[in-house]
Amino acid sequence: MRVRVCFHDQCFDGACSAAIFTRFYRQCVNPTAQLDYTGMMHRAGQLFDAGVFDGDENAIVDFKYSASPRLTWWFDHHQSAFLTEADAEHFRRDTGGKKFYGPDFHSCTKFIAHIGATKFDFHPADLQELIEWADIVDGALYSDPKTAVEMRDPATQLTLVIEGARARDFVPRLIPELAAKPLAEVAALPEIRKSFEQLFNQHLKAIDVVRAHARLDGGVVFLDTADQENPQALNKFIPYYLFPEAVYSVAVSRSRERTKIGVGSNPWNPTPKTANLATLCELYGGGGHAKVAAISLPPDAIDRAREVARLIARQLQASLEKR
Repeated sequence: MRVRVCFHDQCFDGACSAAIFTRFYRQCVNPTAQLDYTGMMHRAGQLFDAGVFDGDENAIVDFKYSASPRLTWWFDHHQSAFLTEADAEHFRRDTGGKKFYGPDFHSCTKFIAHIGATKFDFHPADLQELIEWADIVDGALYSDPKTAVEMRDPATQLTLVIEGARARDFVPRLIPELAAKPLAEVAALPEIRKSFEQLFNQHLKAIDVVRAHARLDGGVVFLDTADQENPQALNKFIPYYLFPEAVYSVAVSRSRERTKIGVGSNPWNPTPKTANLATLCELYGGGGHAKVAAISLPPDAIDRAREVARLIARQLQASLEKR
């Protein structure tokens, strides 16, 4: 039996979701199954390539729904889980008992653990640390911005490595380690340690980049790094680390795969946040969660990304002025 597991790539919760699904599947479904992993990225256009569901069974965790008849298992928690209303209706009509949607959960990892416990008697005591940290990381439940930005915990170090991975097989090779070892042991693996040290040095430089390019106006930090050489993923909490008075952030960045508009809210600023960021981003073809969301455009659509980002920033400023 061969199982294809598609997961949200370069995402700590995506990797942890694939790890806990691995343990669930082997304990509750088939202990001898071979699980192969494919990382999925949000991008403009078609998300699922032809032939991606090539297993005897196929699963998606922490990523959008597919109406493919070859999809067997599905777990997601994003408000924007369905590309179309037809996909949502397809899910609602499914009676197989293997597809689950939990938009009230901070992380897909914890959602899978909940479904496993309540419906399949799955209780992986040794994965509780992984489940708790996935909830902290994906739900932005850090006690303070220093914890998120200074990265002293194994989970935050792994998050940096996972988000900064460039080799397509890196996170798939890491998933079995996450399914079998404590986070501190995984973070101490030589390959992980080496990657973390390199990425952390870049992260420290990124703090300076944000300090130089970010501007706070009307409670919203606006950051545009699309013209930066050697583009890299920026820790989304840096703006709040540098500008604690910020309520929201809007950031434009670019990689080989896409131009991205990231929209977030400051979890440590007590100002009431009335804007639903997923709903706002859905207006421009994106989505995500109420408190953090994003829009993916083609790599060459920088002008359009900047236009949309400025529109969103103005909408967020207006929502704060109405308080």
